[in-house]
Amino acid sequence: MPERPFYQPGASSVEGLPLLLQMFHTNPLVMLKPHWHAQVEVNFIVRGSVHYRMNEHEISLSAGEMCLFWGGLPHQMDDLSDDAVYAGAHLPLVHFFRLHLPADIRHRLMTGATLVTSATDQSDNDNFARWNRYARSGDPAKTEHAVNELLLRLERVRFEPYRLVPENAAGQEAGSPFDQQSSRNVGRMCDFIAENFLYDIDCMNIAAAADIHPKYAMSLFKKSTGMTLNEYVNLLRLSYAQALLMHQDANVLRVAMDSGFGSLSAFNKSFRKLAGMTPSDFRKGLPSAR
Repeated sequence: MPERPFYQPGASSVEGLPLLLQMFHTNPLVMLKPHWHAQVEVNFIVRGSVHYRMNEHEISLSAGEMCLFWGGLPHQMDDLSDDAVYAGAHLPLVHFFRLHLPADIRHRLMTGATLVTSATDQSDNDNFARWNRYARSGDPAKTEHAVNELLLRLERVRFEPYRLVPENAAGQEAGSPFDQQSSRNVGRMCDFIAENFLYDIDCMNIAAAADIHPKYAMSLFKKSTGMTLNEYVNLLRLSYAQALLMHQDANVLRVAMDSGFGSLSAFNKSFRKLAGMTPSDFRKGLPSAR
């Protein structure tokens, strides 16, 4: 029996392009190890079944189920049926904050929960396929239309049965209300970080881009995302670095510098905090890097 193909991130994949909105409709691949990326992920199971190993929980989904989770925490699709097909999108945070979701749902997602719903129908099969075609058409108007329709579909989840996994979130504070001005400010900060995360930037630069006070910028971003500004900048850098490390000739020091880290020690510390291992150990576990 031939070996099952596995997922391997690269420079053109979601890890290497952490600010890109991507849509897909394809056969999923087993992941040999957890990965992470700076987008919220939407997965709709078209056919078959899949199993996810998330940061602090596991979940199995079958045809007709849809899930939404924050991809910035390590996650892994570690098993799937041979006939599995899934569709969905990777949404940069700026799009996620356009969603009119209850504050508690947004907060739970950003702190590691997975939203799951079975309230789907044939229209979802048709729409996810069409959104993928629109997103890949090369027509900006079609892409924007697909994104807007997807966001409206996700907002509809709150009107129908859904569940959050894990069900209980002991010790977590509820998210705060998110008004339009706050959304615009967070969007401006995300846009600036997206364009400059490979450079030496700090909260002063980020706040100035949104024309708000640095202390307010730090407080707003933390309340909105569950992350500090520095943690989000590092996440984008680590997502970018993860893809660079996949190359056979990757040099850890060069990857650290090319990813925006000022030193190898800072890179190692941030990578270990997120992945639970050093960049060198990460490379040792990659078939292509041996």
